[in-house]
Amino acid sequence: QVQLVESGGGLVQAGGSLRLSCAASGRTFSDYAMGWFRPAPGLERETVAVISWNGGIQFYINSVSGRFAISRENTKNTVYLQMDSLKPEDTAVYYCAASPGYTTLVNGDADFWGQGTQVTVSS
Repeated sequence: QVQLVESGGGLVQAGGSLRLSCAASGRTFSDYAMGWFRPAPGLERETVAVISWNGGIQFYINSVSGRFAISRENTKNTVYLQMDSLKPEDTAVYYCAASPGYTTLVNGDADFWGQGTQVTVSS
């Protein structure tokens, strides 16, 4: 099992920034690709960003590309999501997830999920 705990959510004005963190425990962190997800209209969830086990490959959905940045510190068992130029439509609960498969996360699935952290962007 991999336990994931998110933090860093909150209320911010449009144009502001937040950095989400996800601390992992239970298994070897570097064995897993990591991702951030959020609910989306008409979908169970959408993949916001994914990072490979060593950080060498990253994926972003179009709506956040250039505004969000995913990163990881394997020595700290932590993955981050830096969110800049936030928009009201970014308001959601953000979930951290892990999978041995990078493509699994890109395709919207995962083996382990966190409980989520709320991000609210006011206009």
